[in-house]
Amino acid sequence: MFSVTVRDHMMIAHSFRGEVFGPAQRLHGATFVVDATFRRPELDADGIVVDIGLATEQLKAVLGALTYRNLDDEPAFAGVNTTTEVLARTVADRLAEAVHAGRLGEGAHGLAGITVTLHESHVAWASYERSL
Repeated sequence: MFSVTVRDHMMIAHSFRGEVFGPAQRLHGATFVVDATFRRPELDADGIVVDIGLATEQLKAVLGALTYRNLDDEPAFAGVNTTTEVLARTVADRLAEAVHAGRLGEGAHGLAGITVTLHESHVAWASYERSL
């Protein structure tokens, strides 16, 4: 399996519901380094997994819709704890939508999957992997 990873970051504010979250139940900020890995079993006719420039643009667009926002106020997350895991799935699903809409180029239709990893810090991160 071949893969290409692009990286960006996002800064958000949010709070959590549930005793398990302790002080994170209060409003707080988070900055995530975000890696999006695109996978396919065979390279396309140009010898690539995906156009890195388009993948970078689409990751930036997806994160741009989330960054500098209080996710507690976003209708898409009503009633949802926006944990690192949930945000990784959200980013992966939105990138999958971009692939299906052709925003990563025609060659991207041969992608098999996407993995998105959100790094909370240098010692903790979470990922979500999905098929296309």
